[in-house]
Amino acid sequence: MSEFGMTIEGDHVIGHRMFEVVDPATGEVFAQAPECSPAQLDAAMHSALSAFTDWAADDDRRREVLDSAAAAVLAAADPLAELLTAEQGKPLADSRREIASAALWLRYFAQLELAPEIVRNGKHSHARIYRRALGVVAAITPWNFPIALAMWKIAPALRAGNTMLLKPSPCTPLSSLELGRILAGVLPAGVLNVVSGTDPLGAAITAHPTPRKISFTGSISTGRLVGVAAAQALKPATLELGGNDPAILLDDVVPAEVAEALFWAAFGNNGQTCFAVKRVYVPDALHDEVADALIEIAGRVRVGDGRQPGVQLGPLINGHQLDRVRGLVADAVRHGATATAGKQAVGPPGFFCAPTIVTDVTDGIRLVDDEQFGPALPIIRYHDLDDAVARADNGRYGLTASVWSGDPEWAHSIATRLDCGQVSINAHGGAVRPHLPFGGHKYSGIGVENGIWGLHEFTSMQVISGPSGT
Repeated sequence: MSEFGMTIEGDHVIGHRMFEVVDPATGEVFAQAPECSPAQLDAAMHSALSAFTDWAADDDRRREVLDSAAAAVLAAADPLAELLTAEQGKPLADSRREIASAALWLRYFAQLELAPEIVRNGKHSHARIYRRALGVVAAITPWNFPIALAMWKIAPALRAGNTMLLKPSPCTPLSSLELGRILAGVLPAGVLNVVSGTDPLGAAITAHPTPRKISFTGSISTGRLVGVAAAQALKPATLELGGNDPAILLDDVVPAEVAEALFWAAFGNNGQTCFAVKRVYVPDALHDEVADALIEIAGRVRVGDGRQPGVQLGPLINGHQLDRVRGLVADAVRHGATATAGKQAVGPPGFFCAPTIVTDVTDGIRLVDDEQFGPALPIIRYHDLDDAVARADNGRYGLTASVWSGDPEWAHSIATRLDCGQVSINAHGGAVRPHLPFGGHKYSGIGVENGIWGLHEFTSMQVISGPSGT
């Protein structure tokens, strides 16, 4: 059984004790990860703080190092992808794409300018706004995209001149620990420290006096706790939380032309994506054709161990998530829904669930109103478009949405009415790119990631004014 170490001050550090990591495709423990002790946490924080001044001082060096970090990640892509699939379950091809996206984020931010903004440049006076690094940033990341979402934080935080402590989910600590080891060969010691541990560690990190910023991606319930703890210490926090993302099909849609894209927007990564399609609103006249097209795709998707050739969907992350998805589908059926599952290629002991299309549902049941975060998609009829828009907007979430139509201008007019952070037209999640801001409305989060706006989240503003020529 493999054991992994943390990265503190650029060194490989074993925990004071270990915890087990389960392969979701087998349900078996396959590795041990280190449990960070309070003393080790203090050491990691001290390392990041000690490295801050030199790192923040040299902008050109930061650019060069981030480019080198991207190359190092790509050079280790194959073994890192294998490790990611082993702990998270996604197919190897998806793991490789995730790691490639991490390198893309590093290279994007390496090239992003952080120039002062000239507010006044008059004959007798000037004023400029500078963006200054905050200090040490603490990042807490989830299990669904461990490498990609870590890089959404690492790349802009380090580009801005901060140093960082990263804590991955205890469900998927290994790929992040390995990422820390890889980057320790590129980054100066202390710039990126990676620690792992079970639940008390996250609270200890948030409450620790050293970090001047918390960046968290995860559930609403945990995000609320992180936000409260950060506020008590007057630390800014970026919170990227859940979504119950609607797709609205307009009545000019050709179901056969959109079904494949719609299916994978919902079921990619087994629906374990914050911005996945979670519910589909379909005109009554198109309902059966859309449902049949999605059911046909579900029936030919291959579910299995992500390490096997041809597998398109792996297992869910753990038994708790599997039970939750099954429970939501069962509750919908009790309320009169029809659930049609694809072929189940693999059964226990892994946490497998066939992609499931659920029809004869409406708002007011848990599968529609809650975030399922799994491979079960409700298809909801509507008779009136205004009513569908109102229902799509109802609820506490506001992360992403999509509108599907043969008339892009009509779709755009509907998109502007939706209360969420991003809306895509004839796609879903199409605006998730390194150069575009990503963030939610309402309970889906506070702050944004990516682009210049995400970079600014890791800075504070400083105004310098004075006579011209100074």
